[in-house]
Amino acid sequence: MAQRILVVDDDRSIVKVLTAYLELSGYQVLPAYDGEMALQILRRERPDLVILDVMMPGRDGHEVTNLVRADKSLAATPIIMLTARVEDTDKIVGLELGADDYITKPFNAREVVARVKSLLRRVRLDQSPNAAPHILTCGGLRLDLDQHTLTVDSAPVDLTRTEFNLLETFLSNPGYTLTRDDLLEKAVGYAYEGLGRALDTHIRNLRRKIEPDPDNPSYIQTVYGVGYRLTGDQK
Repeated sequence: MAQRILVVDDDRSIVKVLTAYLELSGYQVLPAYDGEMALQILRRERPDLVILDVMMPGRDGHEVTNLVRADKSLAATPIIMLTARVEDTDKIVGLELGADDYITKPFNAREVVARVKSLLRRVRLDQSPNAAPHILTCGGLRLDLDQHTLTVDSAPVDLTRTEFNLLETFLSNPGYTLTRDDLLEKAVGYAYEGLGRALDTHIRNLRRKIEPDPDNPSYIQTVYGVGYRLTGDQK
């Protein structure tokens, strides 16, 4: 059965173009033209992925993302945000709300399809039943790869998919300095220069969730000019 992609944009021409390219790649497209319509389709159809415009009348993309992540039945839905704004702050807001990726308008439709394929591939690998049960620990961190859960000092902590992938990469390479490209390849599925700020945002969000003092991190250390490194007592 074809995977279903919900495409949400109040510009119908954009929905039409993305629909054409996605259908040529074998996906089934569910169109929506505002946030309220998108939420109705999400709750009814449970699509495999959402391409979501930020700037829309009524409920905008940020509000929709926030509502999706707050709904346990929808929270795992992958979201790619479309934004006409080029400011980093706009992109960072979307990532902080839990978007998995963002694309700036104007965009190349083939790139959008490539991002969709990459994100869905990550989801499939995350959900693979063939992976052996595996728990990674460091200090008070306990990451269960089988159950896809994290506890920090025995307290459960919710992570976005990207945050989980990042933490898994760190815990799998304790004490090793990981470059930005290393981390992007694991967490996003590809690396290019424009994602550097997005990676920093994900790291900052992750630190807020796992560090006793995010401003003075004891787990994820910055290696200036290179990337990041996990420190602490690994078990």
